[in-house]
Amino acid sequence: MNISLARRVALNGQLLDGRTSFPKGKEGITRIIEKLGYVQIDTINVINRAHHHTLWTRKADYDPAMLSELQVKDRRVFEYWGHAASYLPMKDYRFYVPMMRSFPDTWGSRSRQLYEKNKHLLAGILDRIRKEGPLGSADFNAPEGKKRGTWWDWKPAKTALELLMWMGKLMVTERRGFQRVYDLTERVLPPGVDGPVPSREEVARFRVRRALRTHGIATEREIIDYLHISSTNLVPDALAELTDSGEVREIKIHGLDDTRYHALTDVLERSSKLRKSKPKLHILSPFDNFVINRTRVERLFGFSYTLECYLPREKRKYGYFTLPLLWGEEFAGRLDTKADRKEKTLIIRNVVMEPGFAAYDGLIPALAAKLKDLARFNLCEGVKVERSIPAKIEASLVKLL
Repeated sequence: MNISLARRVALNGQLLDGRTSFPKGKEGITRIIEKLGYVQIDTINVINRAHHHTLWTRKADYDPAMLSELQVKDRRVFEYWGHAASYLPMKDYRFYVPMMRSFPDTWGSRSRQLYEKNKHLLAGILDRIRKEGPLGSADFNAPEGKKRGTWWDWKPAKTALELLMWMGKLMVTERRGFQRVYDLTERVLPPGVDGPVPSREEVARFRVRRALRTHGIATEREIIDYLHISSTNLVPDALAELTDSGEVREIKIHGLDDTRYHALTDVLERSSKLRKSKPKLHILSPFDNFVINRTRVERLFGFSYTLECYLPREKRKYGYFTLPLLWGEEFAGRLDTKADRKEKTLIIRNVVMEPGFAAYDGLIPALAAKLKDLARFNLCEGVKVERSIPAKIEASLVKLL
């Protein structure tokens, strides 16, 4: 397979080439989440949070209220660990049960420490929710004199609520603002989704199929990294089993090194129909499924990307919250953004194009239009560009805005 086709297969798997259509509204959003397998949740809100941004990228009519309704009313999605903290398809729930039941034995030393430290609280919290109904962390008082700490230094009740969710005894029934509200699993889980608990080997096969269906093509390491659920050590055997059966094929990509890639046979058989098309522009979240594996993106697309919000200001090269610009089959650059909600202005602190990128005649009008869309999605009425590299594109961009 040549590199251009490999990229098209990857884009198609991640629903970024415009070839896959979905119903309007919530049903379309449900199908996107089911196709991707997870949508990562993140707390950073300089613009709309990552889970909203990822869905908006693939569905222009997306509204954040849709995701809330899918969780609270329709019960089509649930929250748990996928790649990280994620919204997951409810239809996949049973594949996460082994991970829940293995807590804390297979979760690592940090999880066991949290469990041992807080296990005395679990029965009381469960009993209170059973009697009072859904509760959030705010419904429990922190110990006197204890200040709010880091993510791993919650007040004891918050830690206990999370532990109970990890164990599968509680589920997130809704969010108030951005805060989780928990209820008993049996009161949240809709009928028919908690079917037979799969074996460890079945979970491993699920992981392989899910990763390959969504990635299009992937290395063994990329398959393992796509969903962080149980049976990781069995993934290589599952991959070999599916390859032996003919469901999966091993491929090489011309122009890259000898890295072995894998693809589902039916995906490969349809790949010949993925002809080169007019480029589309996407402004991606840093936590988008397509770019979350930075090594994969650099190998397949030659795009070196780091989210710099975790770096000290003096070490940042591009900006606090840079968003990759995907133009067709290549990455054109990145932009550093912030939604000034008080002034209702989407601020573009920095636009930096990739060295060697030259297709400005097509990109600039598309970028101006997409920035207007991004502004509206963030409830902003205007766009302000502060800086660009190369500087010559700023005037053209501003003129179109």
